[in-house]
Amino acid sequence: MAQVDLSAYDLAGLKALQAEIEKQIKDRQQQEVKKAREQILAIAQDVGVPVEELFSNSGAKSKGNTGKKAQPQYQNPADSSQTWTGRGRQPRWIADGLANGKILDEYRI
Repeated sequence: MAQVDLSAYDLAGLKALQAEIEKQIKDRQQQEVKKAREQILAIAQDVGVPVEELFSNSGAKSKGNTGKKAQPQYQNPADSSQTWTGRGRQPRWIADGLANGKILDEYRI
């Protein structure tokens, strides 16, 4: 790649050049994505497969998470609307209770 002498540019000129370069990069990325889409569509048409089928995971193994929400396992005795599934970060009311000598089973639903 050719070296460009930038020493003749003042700060405003360099910033304008930077903005133009960023615009060109964005345009080229969009062109590359468009080109890739066209190639994918052409390949799908050649083999007679709908594009949606190419990107579906119908043949892949499930990762175990089927999208079901976990049921709450613990409940705040002071406020029954506050529950916790036992996953993730402990709510403050659990952490405070454990710090004050309670055991986790005391909160179990």
